[in-house]
Amino acid sequence: MTLSTTKTPEASAQAGGRRPLGLRADVRNLSLLGVLAVLIAVGGFTRPDEFLAVSNLQLVLTQASVIGVVTVGMTFVITSGGIDLSVGAIVALASVWATTLATQEYGFTGILFTAVVVGLGCGLVNGLLVAYGGMVPFIATLAMLASARGLALQITDGRTQIVTVDSVLDLGIPDAYILGIPPLVLVFAGVTVLGWLVLNRTTFGRRTVAVGGNAEAARLAGIDVRRQRLYLYLLSGLCCGIAAFLLIILSGSGQNTNGNLYELDAIAAAIIGGTLLSGGRGTIVGSVLGVLVFTTITNIFALNNLQSDVQQIAKGAIIVAAVLVQHRTARNGDT
Repeated sequence: MTLSTTKTPEASAQAGGRRPLGLRADVRNLSLLGVLAVLIAVGGFTRPDEFLAVSNLQLVLTQASVIGVVTVGMTFVITSGGIDLSVGAIVALASVWATTLATQEYGFTGILFTAVVVGLGCGLVNGLLVAYGGMVPFIATLAMLASARGLALQITDGRTQIVTVDSVLDLGIPDAYILGIPPLVLVFAGVTVLGWLVLNRTTFGRRTVAVGGNAEAARLAGIDVRRQRLYLYLLSGLCCGIAAFLLIILSGSGQNTNGNLYELDAIAAAIIGGTLLSGGRGTIVGSVLGVLVFTTITNIFALNNLQSDVQQIAKGAIIVAAVLVQHRTARNGDT
């Protein structure tokens, strides 16, 4: 009698690629660290007094924190084989809804609660449309992008909403820094650690990888694919709500233009970090390094008074290079 050795997608994701995939992930992360080191050297060479100043390094990390939290949620969605084009618009909607005069009357708790609930609500709509409505993620989240932007504009009437709650504003001043680290960076670090643990050390993470690798095989293995996808878009919405609150602290206001192009930056950071756009593989550490690379590029360009269009071209070139490397790796059978 021959015993069956067929593995479920969850088991395959856990055991089948542990060593080789882990080794390749280490190589990718080391490569990104090398790129980051080169960028730091360039910044230190071109603007040594400004770029290497503690205040500027704190600024880089603070700016990376907002888009970084969004990228963590995006990494989960892309790993499952989906996409979320609405993250920037959700951040904008959450930030303006949380900074209305009515919300600010409830203070710190009211602003935080509103931002998170709005993010979760938008994520729920996306999840229901994709998982149970059968809509293509691109179309569903594109519709949310347009709707959330429109609602944010309607709420603000095109005006900036100034935050007057001192307990929120105080988190953005140097006196609130802990051992020289801004609170926003600590939140980003906490979200990153939790995201890594969930993706790499829990059944939820293994199911996410399984769904992205082969949704039909995952369904046959007993995974509720629709429910898993719903949870993933809820997670993305939650990250957008948290990012909106961080952005409120950072800017001291809510604007309908907040989160502009966040969806592109988050997708780009995840891709260059090693997350497969086709799904089935994701890396939180790589995504975070991708965020730091893009944020550092932006900072260097700003310090050197270079045109923003050149900056966008540079980002585009990096994205194209990362995708080409992924395709070449896939053809060679390394994925």
